Amino acid sequence: MTENLPSCPECSSAYTYEMGALLVCPECGHEWTPAPTGAAGDTEDGVIRDSVGNVLADGDTVTVTKTLKVKGHPTGIKAGTKVRNIRLVEGVAGHDIDCKIDGFGAMQLKSSVVKKA
Repeated sequence: MTENLPSCPECSSAYTYEMGALLVCPECGHEWTPAPTGAAGDTEDGVIRDSVGNVLADGDTVTVTKTLKVKGHPTGIKAGTKVRNIRLVEGVAGHDIDCKIDGFGAMQLKSSVVKKA
């Protein structure tokens, strides 16, 4: 696993896992919803941040941090792909970057899968 989930607030177990929108502790059975963190994609203060916490702005160049599957395309977007001249938008389902990617065309990305170049 590459993601770090928080420890259980009841018994402090480190073996928590996700089940839908909930986090679950297998040791004590406690279930809770994860608290929003101040990490990537934080828009509480009106600022959109990348996967490492850098503030993004219209016109920035970003790099995709992990390989993304694209519906209808056999290869997808590979990690390390540079995306130039992004535009920040209020997107659907957390997609807050509007851009054009060479070979793919116009699409929306989540700020949690890019880092500022």
